[in-house]
Amino acid sequence: MSETVTMAGQVGAIGPGRLVLVVGPSGAGKDTLLRLAQAACADDHDVVFPRRVVTRESSVAEDNIAVGSDEFRRGLDHGDFAVHWDAHGHSYALPLEINDDIRAGRAVVANVSRTVIGALRQTYANVVVVAITAPPDVLAQRLAARARHSDGNIADRLARSVDDASAQADVTILNAGSADYHSRQLVRVIRNEGWHE
Repeated sequence: MSETVTMAGQVGAIGPGRLVLVVGPSGAGKDTLLRLAQAACADDHDVVFPRRVVTRESSVAEDNIAVGSDEFRRGLDHGDFAVHWDAHGHSYALPLEINDDIRAGRAVVANVSRTVIGALRQTYANVVVVAITAPPDVLAQRLAARARHSDGNIADRLARSVDDASAQADVTILNAGSADYHSRQLVRVIRNEGWHE
């Protein structure tokens, strides 16, 4: 499984807004918590949830922009992405417009691969990493229940880890209880209202 990152050329760290990166294993419930947090922040124009560009079909739980490999390559060649990476046989990107939001002082919230965190910490002035996880048995049940073909081998996905010191989370949410409760935890982090386990 190849995971790489390419950043658009930048000079100096981009700020003053915050880049809130949501990471975690498949089946942790990232999309569910993000969807609930986005609904809670719907009237807050200082919080942005950009749609990822992905070379696979969107699922019911995701609000991605699905594109083919050729279209993704054209976007890459035209400099349309702030960051892109490859994972699990697909390409992912965040649109370049997030830089304007961050320069305007907004909080940008995005689901990314843990492998790109180091590069993003170097590119943006104010990065907060939120790891969403769940016990292994819960992860396995959720992956099996969603039965998404693009997930590939569930055992491989559960065994995957990235040991990179720069990828350490600033906040961890153990998403094993109420999705509403855990989404409120995420919203507090997004709004920089403090964090309490």
